[in-house]
Amino acid sequence: MSKTVMLSLKSRHWVVDDQDRIIMGEGRKEILETIEKTGSINKTAKLMKMSYKGVWSKIKVTEQYLGKNIIHANRRDGSRLTSEGRALMEKYRILKARCLEEDNRCFSEIFDD
Repeated sequence: MSKTVMLSLKSRHWVVDDQDRIIMGEGRKEILETIEKTGSINKTAKLMKMSYKGVWSKIKVTEQYLGKNIIHANRRDGSRLTSEGRALMEKYRILKARCLEEDNRCFSEIFDD
């Protein structure tokens, strides 16, 4: 007696520079979303169980590559995404959705009997 097993595909996508440094991925998207919700890099670091320096350095690598600030940080007003940060997050969401559609299409083409 054979058991029917349902297979599915899990994939991750990163946007990297020419030296393979991550510019945007799921982790950075989560950082940006959490900063947007909390208004704080420190709260974001705590919620994500990361150090403040770890969160800040990921933001800085992305900003250096883009040559634009994606976060506006101010001691009095807190932290928020810049228009560039929101645009980057939205572009990544669109890219991810399209990639997943194509990944699923390819998977079905190859694995569906």
